[in-house]
Amino acid sequence: MTGLFLTGAYTIGGLLFVNRNKRINSLLLIAYEILLWGFTIFACFNYKHTELDYFAFDSLGILLLITLSIISIPALIHSHLYISRQGEKPQSRSIYFAAMVVLLTSISAAYLANHIAVVWIFAELTTLSASALIYHHRNKLALEGTWKYVFICAISISLVFVGILFLSLSLNQAGDKDLSFANLMAHSQELNPFWLRLAFLFIFTGFTAKIGLVPMYTAGIDAKDKAPGPAAAILSSVLMNMGFVAIFRTYAILAHTSLYHWANTIIFVAAILSIFVATVYMMKVMNIKRMFAYSSIEHMGIVMLGVAAGGIGFYAAILHVILHSFVKSSLFFQYNQVYRVFQDKNIYHSGTTSSITPPGLWFFFLDL
Repeated sequence: MTGLFLTGAYTIGGLLFVNRNKRINSLLLIAYEILLWGFTIFACFNYKHTELDYFAFDSLGILLLITLSIISIPALIHSHLYISRQGEKPQSRSIYFAAMVVLLTSISAAYLANHIAVVWIFAELTTLSASALIYHHRNKLALEGTWKYVFICAISISLVFVGILFLSLSLNQAGDKDLSFANLMAHSQELNPFWLRLAFLFIFTGFTAKIGLVPMYTAGIDAKDKAPGPAAAILSSVLMNMGFVAIFRTYAILAHTSLYHWANTIIFVAAILSIFVATVYMMKVMNIKRMFAYSSIEHMGIVMLGVAAGGIGFYAAILHVILHSFVKSSLFFQYNQVYRVFQDKNIYHSGTTSSITPPGLWFFFLDL
């Protein structure tokens, strides 16, 4: 089923890219949602099942896949409304929806990937597809945000690749070459601590660009500001969850070794610095979308504090990840309505919402 889902989803993405008919575009998006939900339901009924040797339906992956499937519905609906109101050209619409489908599919596959190299591949695909969404408006600011995102993510993915090489060296001591998470967990006591320490440092640092933590948190700030609201909602929720999954699965391996407390220290320091940086910037920034972006960094810092705490902190962290995904994506969806009324991102220039759009204000408070 995983192979069918990936083949079908990427095929739909390709058809969306070449299609210029608005009605066919809508039908393709409906077909994609049916395929995505079919795959999600299949994953739920095949808990702990492994497919294609590289994908495993575990509890964390399924929970985040369900979250993504739910968020994808309003994301595509709001995208359709956004494109229609902006009077986009057929070519621009095709690129946008093709990139959106590829992004959602790549994130879904990364959630369930049981191999660090497979996660790396799909993480790179998310960078390419997200870049197309960030550059959607085709202006100077969008170009600047896109190049910044691509440049930082290129560095981060290179760091992850080096980390994978170190992880392979660590596994050589156990006389094995299988870098699947299940195999690494089974041989966790035999891994070389020196190479494992380096591997975690590089993998963790690399994926901070996706999850939005210090030191590479800057990749997503401009991206979420310059991208259309519905796309920014995806970047601020389910894409950040992909970074969390990659880091958490790697961390889980170290949790069974003598490096457990050392890994907790690394995560704790990064989390505290992320919360501090986000708090400082949120007190200064007036741009609503950038404020939401920094808020996401703060929340991911809180999530990683839960991970570092261990025990019940793991459950709290995962619950926080899921709730943050729903709330932050809904805030970005609602932002579109605020901007449509005031035509300004500045929080001080978007007052009196209650008198202009009362229903929108109630939805805003419900989101909070």
